Amino acid sequence: MKRIQGDSRSRSWYREPWPWILMVGPFIVVVAGLITAWIAVKTDDGLVTADYYKKGLDINQTLVSSEQASKYGLTAGVRIAGHGFSIRLQATDPAFALPSLLLVSISHPTRAGLDQVFQLPETDDIYRSDTIHLPVAGHWLVLIEDDKKTWRLLGNIVLPANGEIIIGANKTTK
Repeated sequence: MKRIQGDSRSRSWYREPWPWILMVGPFIVVVAGLITAWIAVKTDDGLVTADYYKKGLDINQTLVSSEQASKYGLTAGVRIAGHGFSIRLQATDPAFALPSLLLVSISHPTRAGLDQVFQLPETDDIYRSDTIHLPVAGHWLVLIEDDKKTWRLLGNIVLPANGEIIIGANKTTK
């Protein structure tokens, strides 16, 4: 039916384009909000540990362990090649005895899902594992402790790394 000017009959609201054009903006915002909520629920940034309060209380023990490593003059030479990971441990204190087992934590600063914790047994004055699976590139934090947790060394490794990375002696060098 053709509309005639002055005709009081009008089309239904849903047949007019303007209500639909005005509804597109809020509809897009609602969809974007739902997508954002889904992303927030499905992904974990891993920046805060679940037991942050307990870790905060343990900071004094951590400082004592780091100071003990400094007293021994401990340094660790870390070498990463392929899936192999080895540590050469040295101390300036002659009273220091090499432990039979090292506890090693390798963690990514922002992606907790890539963190690894493992034990390295001593073999010929070197602690070694052939089952470490690290990506070829990236920044990693390495924590080395003895099996009794009386001392600890903490350092950074940036991969890919050529040669041995020295951790300890109050600094991390390459």
